[in-house]
Amino acid sequence: MIPYKMKLVSSLYATMSITFWGISFVSTKAVLDKLDPFTLLVVRFGIGSLFLLFLIIALGGKLRIPIAYIPHLIVLGILGVFIHQVFQATALLTIDASSAGWLISFSPIFTVILAMMFLHERMTWRKACGMTVAVFGVLMVTTKGAGGSFDLAMNIGYLLMILSTLNWAVYSVLLKKLSVPIPPLVLTFYMSTLGFVLTIPFLIRNEGWNELALLTAGEWSHLMFLGIFVSGVAYWYWAKALDVLDASQVSVFLYLEPLATLIAAILLLNEKIVIISVLGGLMIIMGVILVNGQLLTFFHHVVLRYRR
Repeated sequence: MIPYKMKLVSSLYATMSITFWGISFVSTKAVLDKLDPFTLLVVRFGIGSLFLLFLIIALGGKLRIPIAYIPHLIVLGILGVFIHQVFQATALLTIDASSAGWLISFSPIFTVILAMMFLHERMTWRKACGMTVAVFGVLMVTTKGAGGSFDLAMNIGYLLMILSTLNWAVYSVLLKKLSVPIPPLVLTFYMSTLGFVLTIPFLIRNEGWNELALLTAGEWSHLMFLGIFVSGVAYWYWAKALDVLDASQVSVFLYLEPLATLIAAILLLNEKIVIISVLGGLMIIMGVILVNGQLLTFFHHVVLRYRR
C-alpha cells in the first residue's frame, strides 16, 4: 500500500503541473502583443530545451535513443509540440486566455471518438449524453465572445483552439501506440528541441529578433516561465506523479486546469468573468467526466482518497 505522504506529495506534483499548464495560456497571451506566434515559440522552445538538457545532465540521465525510434520522435514532436503550440498561440491572438482554458478541456472527447473509430470501442448512452453536454458547453464558450455578432477573427481563433484539442487527442493516442522506450524527461527534451528547430525558419522569415528588443522585463519573465516551468518542470512533475499514482487518479487533476487559467487571467490580464462562458466551461468538464465514467469517482479521488 502506498504511504499517505507519498500520495500527498504526488498529488502536489500533479497540481503544480496543472497550474503551470493552466497559467501558460495567460503568459502566452501576455506577450503576443509584442511577438508573433513563431518568434514566441522559438524563444519558449529554446529556453525549455536548455533547461531540460541541464536537468537531464544534473540527474545523470542519458540522451542516447535507439535509431529506430527517431521517426517516432519526429512525428510526435511535429504533432504534440510544433502544430499544437502554433494552433494555440495563433488562437490566443483573438480569443481570451480563459476561453482557451475551457476549450482545452474538450480534448478527452476527441480521444474517445478516436478510440471508437480506430480501437472499436463501443458507444454507450453515458458517453452519448456526456458528449452532448460537452458540445453544448463548447457552443456556450465560443458564442459568448462574439456578443451576438459574427467576428471572423474571433471565430477562427475558437476554431484553431478546438483543432488543437483534436490534435492533442491524436498525439495522445499515438504516444501510447508508438511507445517510445525512453524516459519522459528525455522524450520531452527531444520534442522541445524539435519544436525549436522547426520554428527557427519562421523566426528568420519574420525577422523576429527585432521584436525581442521591444520586450519589457515583465514580458521576458513570462517567456522564462513558459520555457522553464511549462515546457520543463510541469512535464517532469507530471511524470513524478505518475510514478506513484495510477494514470486514472492523476488524470482527475486535469479538470483543475481551466480554473488555474481563469484565476490567472483575472489577476494578470484583468479579464472579466463572463457567466455564460463559465457555465459553458463547467458543462464541458461535466461532459468529459461523464464520458470517462468518472462522475462518481471524481469526488472520491479528490476529496475522500487522501483522508485515509
